[in-house]
Amino acid sequence: QEKVVESGGGLVQPGGSLKLSCTFSDDRFDMGWYRLTPGKEREGKEREFLASIAWHGETTFVTGSVRDRFTISRDNAKKTVYLQMNGLKSEDTGVYYCNMYPANPDYWGQGTQVTVSS
Repeated sequence: QEKVVESGGGLVQPGGSLKLSCTFSDDRFDMGWYRLTPGKEREGKEREFLASIAWHGETTFVTGSVRDRFTISRDNAKKTVYLQMNGLKSEDTGVYYCNMYPANPDYWGQGTQVTVSS
């Protein structure tokens, strides 16, 4: 059984918006969104942390590089965590993943591809 399933990615023009979804199996954990961009992948770097949300949904954190554009939320009744992304830029292109926060190496899903291009 998959532990997380990400969806909602796609091709979007610069300045556009996307809302990513991630269904998870256990709502007791803090969750986070991460991404792997082409540049970092070529450099052999780890996934970049973007945002986290406490298990109860009342505490959130978004990393500074995307803080003014990305919002994290969750609906435990649906066992889903969301990432609303506005004002997308070409450098946001990459594969987006959700996982526990802090990330559990055994909990990665397949991710969802986001491509920002005109």
